[in-house]
Amino acid sequence: MLLEAHPPPAGWPSWLYELALFAFKQGWACLFGALMLALLLVTHLFYPPGAALARYDFLTLAALAIQLGMLALRLETLEEAKVILAFHVVGTAMELFKTAHGSWLYPEASLLRIGGVPLFSGFMYAAVGSYLARVWRIFDMHFEPYPRALWTEVLAAAVYVNFFAHHWLPDVRLALFAAIGLLFWRTRACFTVWREQRRMPLLVGWFLVALFIWLAENIGTFARAWAYPGQENGWTMVSPAKLGAWYLLMYISFVLVATVRHRPARATGGNQSA
Repeated sequence: MLLEAHPPPAGWPSWLYELALFAFKQGWACLFGALMLALLLVTHLFYPPGAALARYDFLTLAALAIQLGMLALRLETLEEAKVILAFHVVGTAMELFKTAHGSWLYPEASLLRIGGVPLFSGFMYAAVGSYLARVWRIFDMHFEPYPRALWTEVLAAAVYVNFFAHHWLPDVRLALFAAIGLLFWRTRACFTVWREQRRMPLLVGWFLVALFIWLAENIGTFARAWAYPGQENGWTMVSPAKLGAWYLLMYISFVLVATVRHRPARATGGNQSA
């Protein structure tokens, strides 16, 4: 390879190259999500208002075409497709409940929907699953030390239940944040960008991804893909308080990907690559 024959010199050029490579790989990992966001924006700005095919239905068919295309071009593996399917099911279930309770709404008409939820919405959750599954592979990630899988799964189930139960029972998300912190405060995400392995606290990594999802959510609501209460008559920024919900969703997402991948723990210290 040209890079191996002519690597950048040591010092700041090497660091700058590694930073650029990190950004490129991250962008490549979130290819599905980036394409979905582009579709939301382009259809918001240019989709014909009187088209025979509703915009939401077009988004559903386009998302399905992207998914099939990524599989056909081997940009995603069958294992990653299983992760995406799981996210689609889990996300659609949450959408049905949340829209029924007025947490947000989909203001446009469509045929391809279940109740008040257009089917393209499940692909927005699938985009998170696609990113996590791809970034695991692209950066050759593993996590040290990794807590017992059973504990992580029980906590993930509690987080998921709280998304529903807090409509009737006290919201225990602060206790859930504390439990996540206690369980993972020592865990480091180990990944390779170029030549050397890098490490980052996993709790910090989840926050950074949650922040980018929040930014993407602002793009989605600007594109009128869905709307929160108060956005019906015009776009306003999504409250930063939603970062907490996205952080909890990121935890569920991580555990779901780890469970679907079901790779055995590493021999040293019970560390898990997943």
